[in-house]
Amino acid sequence: MSWAECRQVALRGLRFLQLLLTTRHANSSFKLLRMRDRSSFHYLRFEEQHCSMMKMLHVFLVLALLGLGTGEEGARLLASKSLLNRYAVEGRDLTLQYNVYNVGSSAALEVELSDDSFPPEDFGIVSGMLNVKWDRIAPASNVSHTVVLRPLKAGYFNFTSASVSYLAQEGGQVVVGYTSAPGQGGILAQREFDRRFSPHYLDWAAFGVMTLPSIGIPLLLWYSSKRKYDSPKAKKN
Repeated sequence: MSWAECRQVALRGLRFLQLLLTTRHANSSFKLLRMRDRSSFHYLRFEEQHCSMMKMLHVFLVLALLGLGTGEEGARLLASKSLLNRYAVEGRDLTLQYNVYNVGSSAALEVELSDDSFPPEDFGIVSGMLNVKWDRIAPASNVSHTVVLRPLKAGYFNFTSASVSYLAQEGGQVVVGYTSAPGQGGILAQREFDRRFSPHYLDWAAFGVMTLPSIGIPLLLWYSSKRKYDSPKAKKN
């Protein structure tokens, strides 16, 4: 590979890095927090970890450049899998986004994304598909795919990577790779989520009804006494 081609590959990798950082930042790239207390179930929260994402992207970029620097031309795909929700809650929609980037020198053909990490007894599919295909992905371009799932159970779950297969060039062998993995965490029970984050309208209404007599009765007595003693007395002729 000539110096001009290497320079072109490096520029593509840098563009990919910038694009992925922008996309992940706009969609609030979150990392699964481990449970604070292993003896009792705590809610799962996805907190933004920009430094970790930077390290992961640098690793991906180095691997891509090493692969392209061997002199073999063709497509090179990098893929990410991210959870867009701030909380994973039982019975509520959970949105996943897959991003596939082609940092190679030619189009990737017969691209197939497959994610078999969500058992049907634990997750229901609201919209989208966990297996999707693209005929081709042009060089220096990317595609995105979104799936909405619904967790059926609360508890710990390991969000693993999805697989990506493609042809690096026409007539070549099938290349298999994997996306990034959000990691292991847990899914919050619906009751626990409501207890922590719901506005508690009924609770506040009940509190108001219970405190009304203790405030209203003294107020009425005070107002009655005030009217009685403050009313002007009739003058005698």
